[in-house]
Amino acid sequence: MIPAAAAHAAPPLEVSDWLNAPAPLTLDGLRGRVVALHAFQMLCPGCVAHGVPQAQRLQRTFDESELAVIGLHTVFEHHAVMGAQALRVFVSEYRVTFPVGIDAPGDEGPIPRTMAAYGLRGTPSLVLIDRAGRVRLNHFGAADDLALGAVIGRLLSEPVEG
Repeated sequence: MIPAAAAHAAPPLEVSDWLNAPAPLTLDGLRGRVVALHAFQMLCPGCVAHGVPQAQRLQRTFDESELAVIGLHTVFEHHAVMGAQALRVFVSEYRVTFPVGIDAPGDEGPIPRTMAAYGLRGTPSLVLIDRAGRVRLNHFGAADDLALGAVIGRLLSEPVEG
């Protein structure tokens, strides 16, 4: 079972660059869709084995007009070897087709800005944002596909707030 978070407004994405996106993405621009924000690091074994493949399955399973799958490369360790060029190679090698934002460096310390704003404990993490732009799930670690599908289905069945 994946426990739901108390709904609160999702902080903006603080991203320094985007891969697989023709233009920068914003949560305001995605309003009306459920957003699955997958936070990962390319050198994180759990991300490579579970998180990234799960995000790819979500992208293939749900219509993009209903569910926006976004990767967030949020580096809080080994900064020197996980730069933008290495991430481009990773995205190509792992055939990642969903948009991936590079989390902006933190002002103080190693924790990037979006990671800090969402209170993420590490990677992989999955955040679900409802159609109204509220965080409804903030999950650290591997998430069960069936439970995750149920939560997404529930969010998709909620009326779109206008």
